[in-house]
Amino acid sequence: MELSLQGIANKKEWQDKGFALPSYDIKAVAERTRKNPVWVHFGVGNIFRIFIGGLADTLLNTGAADKGITCVESFDFDIVDKIYDAYDNLVLGVTLKADGSTEKRIIGSLTEAVKARSSVAEDWNRLKAIFADPGLQMVSFTITEKGYALKGADGTYFPFIAADIEKGPEAPVSAMAVVCALLFHRYKSGKMPIAVVSMDNCSHNGEKLKAAVTAMAAEWEAKGFVDSGFTAYLNDESVVSFPWSMIDKITPRPADSVCAELKKLGVEHIEPVITSKKTYIAPFVNAEGPQYLVVEDRFPNGRPALEKAGVYFTDRDTVNKVERMKVTTCLNPLHTALAVYGCVLGYTLIADEMRDPELNKLVHQIGPVEGMPVVTDPGILSPQKFVDEVINVRIPNPFMPDTPQRIATDTSQKVGIRYGETIKSYVEKYGDAKKLKAIPLAIAGWCRYLLGVDDSGNPFELSPDPMLQTLRPVLEGVTVGKPESYTGQLASILSNANIFGIDLYKAGIGEEIEGMFRELIAGKGAVRAVLKKYMA
Repeated sequence: MELSLQGIANKKEWQDKGFALPSYDIKAVAERTRKNPVWVHFGVGNIFRIFIGGLADTLLNTGAADKGITCVESFDFDIVDKIYDAYDNLVLGVTLKADGSTEKRIIGSLTEAVKARSSVAEDWNRLKAIFADPGLQMVSFTITEKGYALKGADGTYFPFIAADIEKGPEAPVSAMAVVCALLFHRYKSGKMPIAVVSMDNCSHNGEKLKAAVTAMAAEWEAKGFVDSGFTAYLNDESVVSFPWSMIDKITPRPADSVCAELKKLGVEHIEPVITSKKTYIAPFVNAEGPQYLVVEDRFPNGRPALEKAGVYFTDRDTVNKVERMKVTTCLNPLHTALAVYGCVLGYTLIADEMRDPELNKLVHQIGPVEGMPVVTDPGILSPQKFVDEVINVRIPNPFMPDTPQRIATDTSQKVGIRYGETIKSYVEKYGDAKKLKAIPLAIAGWCRYLLGVDDSGNPFELSPDPMLQTLRPVLEGVTVGKPESYTGQLASILSNANIFGIDLYKAGIGEEIEGMFRELIAGKGAVRAVLKKYMA
């Protein structure tokens, strides 16, 4: 049994083994989509393949759509070669249930995979042709929060962004420059409408995406690469919209247990690969069952009928409330706290952390206790029910192979959203954030994590983060077991509004975090002792 168009032609063999197969003609859908694309997506990793691709697959299976998604990768081109082309763009989706059972599904809605390489004429001309098509309705993104960042913590453009600004729209490299250049091509092709939709897990994602694209356009205009009409085009939301959205589905890296189950059933060549960019990815995707996508219904050129696949369409204010509920209160802050403390305490599975009394208490304090006072009920989803599902069903699922090491990736890019927003809300509501205890403890835990030494005094490898080279030197000289080695080194981090969205000293909690950090570095076992002290 091979995951390929030829391999799944023997439908009965797959179905007898419990795999659901597309009911539509995959080749015909791909051909229609190639000729007249309606939806292009940047960032073709796991959550896209099983969630977004699964939505399109559902529409195709039910006859609510007749075209799939054009997939574009702007960062790790090996994914196109090793995961898309090698398997005829098919995805094997595996849903992991809390009772240990699985649902297995072949997804055929990802009709084409293109590398966003302006240096390769074939790739670049294909993308330009896609963006020049009048029928293109939307371009969406799951490129992670850092994909929208143009500047570092010091407020200056990253070198690769500065290079894209200098080169102009003919030779872009970064994702935002590529998208801006392709929108410029659409503008030149007839100023046609389109929706540009971030589906990434970050606050005000549509606003961040628009800010990045329009900033690039403004720099190009200043250098004479584009005209003022293009920047006006991007800023006219009746023509080019940037809808906000909230996405939620836990999608961990491919699990060995899932791979073994699939091989036992007879699926061949299904093993994960590690790309040259260190992406760990497989032909299959394993994920939890619960999933949420809430999107602002602003599509100037029409859109697929995604509400028929369970997507919530609403107004921007409601999206913002749902997103704030999830990203700043009910899920992501809990995950980040479990990630950093899990790494320091030697955990390798998030679900196991929920059986740790102190860590369980920590997430209960961060979400239901400290977060709820500043959450506005969005109406379409209940914050209390949502956080209850997260804490009691989703995170504790023992069959979800999610690790604190994965979640700890890029934490510097997340803490401002996951904690900074609640801190700012407390300052606005109470004058300062001194009522908070668990959130400062989570931030202190992140700072302790940055030392790369566990609670037993052993070194561990930090997860990838674009600011490690900036943050680690700040803490040089701070030594676990020597609390006197801490002499205020955190001040430049905790006061950095580019990291937290607010100066934590002005919020009234900077000194408290420093005190907690000093306790956390007291010696072996200090992390556990501090958790017991504050989570008593």
